[in-house]
Amino acid sequence: MRIAGKKTVFFDLDHTLWDFEKNSALAFETILKKHKVGVDTQAFVKEYVPINMKYWKLYRDGHISQQQLRYGRLKDAFDILQYDMDDVLLELLSEDYIAHLPIFNHLYEGATELLEYLKPKYSLHIITNGFHTVQEGKLKNADILHYFETVTNSELAGCKKPHPDIFEYAIKAAGAEKATSIMIGDCIEADVQGAISCGLDAIYFNEFNKEAHPSVVQVQHLSQIKNLL
Repeated sequence: MRIAGKKTVFFDLDHTLWDFEKNSALAFETILKKHKVGVDTQAFVKEYVPINMKYWKLYRDGHISQQQLRYGRLKDAFDILQYDMDDVLLELLSEDYIAHLPIFNHLYEGATELLEYLKPKYSLHIITNGFHTVQEGKLKNADILHYFETVTNSELAGCKKPHPDIFEYAIKAAGAEKATSIMIGDCIEADVQGAISCGLDAIYFNEFNKEAHPSVVQVQHLSQIKNLL
């Protein structure tokens, strides 16, 4: 099945093109060693991953601030490991993590090949809930920024996915039309449902084969998108 009539492709970044978990683990390995924090990195990351997802949902839904997101996810992970962490070092780790995160540049398998395939055929763009300076660093260091004509983030749009206004902002910035646009992302709520609610078609990058409604177009590997577009 091919999706016809599309001219513009919007991508999410983290967990879709940019391998957040792998790069995040490398950033933590670096900063925990740098600051001589006496916890096992793998044990810390194991606790941090689900906590981070919980905090991002709270942030996406407008229940917490950016600062609360950055502080709370680290505090909770250290608390679970029963590691006594003072607030001064915690704030320093929070800042250092953000500084180191874009340095690492692992992409999902097939990401570059997919962008090479799509670039001559479509206008490519990013819609991300991430922060401007961090996301720009990720795109530059992973050497994929040149594939995208615009990068819309929540700071620019003044709201976060799945709010329709961020999609409206991105569509306007891209000079695109909803009927000929499609969104690709890993979050069923923020990327897929958010796009569909705004009048765009969507492809769900369902890496872990989570249960989804049969009507949702989905792939488990980025290379499969070549068969759709």
